[in-house]
Order: sequence, then C-alpha cells, then structure tokens
Amino acid sequence: MTVRTPSSRIRRAVTPLALCAGLTVALTACAADPDEGTNGVGRLSAPEIERKAQTAADAAKAVRLSGTLVSKGGTFKLNMRLKQDGATGSVTTKNSVFELLRVGDALYLKADAGFWAHDGKEGDTPSEADSEAADKLDDKYVKVPQGDPSYKQLRGFTDMGSLLDGLIGLHGEKTKGDRDQIGGVRTVKVKGGADGEGGTLDVSLDGEPYPVQFARGGGAGVVVLSEWDKDFPLTEPSKEETLDYGKQLPRT
Repeated sequence: MTVRTPSSRIRRAVTPLALCAGLTVALTACAADPDEGTNGVGRLSAPEIERKAQTAADAAKAVRLSGTLVSKGGTFKLNMRLKQDGATGSVTTKNSVFELLRVGDALYLKADAGFWAHDGKEGDTPSEADSEAADKLDDKYVKVPQGDPSYKQLRGFTDMGSLLDGLIGLHGEKTKGDRDQIGGVRTVKVKGGADGEGGTLDVSLDGEPYPVQFARGGGAGVVVLSEWDKDFPLTEPSKEETLDYGKQLPRT
C-alpha cells in the first residue's frame, strides 16, 4: 500500500480547481469587452456618442435615407439619395408616388398620369382636359417653379442638411442603450427621454460613427441611413424628358 502524504493529496485536489479557475478567467476575459475591434464610441457616454454621430454626419458628403416619417397626420415613405448640392429618389404618400430630382436649385418632379390628374380633393373626377394634360405629363420630369407654393415643401425632401438635422437630434436626457446590429453594421443605441420618447439613435461601432438608424419618438417613423460618403451622379433631365405643367402644380 502506498501512503500519500498530506501535501500530495492537497496538490491533487488543488490542480483541478486551478484549471477550472483558469478556464473561468479565460472565458470571462473573452466576453468582458464588447467594444473590442470597434471604433470605441461604445465606451463613451450617451451625449458624447450623439456628438460623435452628429460630427460624422455633418462631415459626410452623401447618404441614402430610407424609411417612414409621420408628420401632421400624414405618412411619407422616403427612399432618397442625398448630397450637399442635390438629391434623387422617391416619396410615397397616401394618395401618390412621385420621384424628385434636384440639381442645385433646379427641382424636378416626375409622376404618373394619376398624380397629375389628382387635384387634392378626394372623390373628384378630373375633367377631360385635365386627363389629357395628365396623360402628356405621365412619367415626364416637370420643373417646379421656385415661386410655386410646392417648391419649398418638395425641396425639403431633397435637402441633406435639413433632413439630417431634423432626424438625428434627440430630445430629453440622453441614455446609452443596448448593442444591436442593423444591416450587418454593429451599433450602440442612444435614447432621448424616458424609454426613448425623445427618439432612439443607432450609431455605428464599425468605422466612422455614422448614424445608422433613427426611430422617432411616439411612433412617428423609423429611417435607415446608409451609403455614407458614397458619391452618385446628378444630371438635369434632357429636354426630351421634360414637359411644362403650364400652371401651378396640384396640391397633394
């Protein structure tokens, strides 16, 4: 019979404990830093993250904005590519779908015949003359006169600076939320007010800390921001693609 000394028995008992402890430390270390390999903004406070996102957005030359906005009882679905000197894309409302193209101050609108025949009053039937005019304008670019009441409203959908300023800003006390992934991009959330009633902004943890998604408070819409700083061509339509509406644009 072999008699083990107390010290050998202690070593036999301690060794597996030490291995378990080492494994626990290793696993803990692996999961300890969710910001490893990121741009580091997740380590900042909520107000600092918002400022970083705003600075990145202000410096960007282009962006794609898509999603839904609810404003004054109306719902708008946007799919716009925007840059400082213009934009192109589509807007969908309750009654219509139309395309917008802005090159500098020149703003063009393109829609189908149904859009041009609609005079803003539901249930009204367009006259034969209006229907004929609408058919000619079908799928053609119409230059919006700068003096037309619609110009300012329509241009608002194409103004990168104004849209971003109105969408990215959070209201109320800022708090840092959970990590997420949107369109394959890792993000950290920043919430405004209690439970995000002042909006929730997702900021990229990959590369530049661009805003990736903004959910407006009160269910007033969600927009996704992508293709930051990716340039795209803007060219005014040719004369063959353009027709003159001949009077004030219809209000829709």
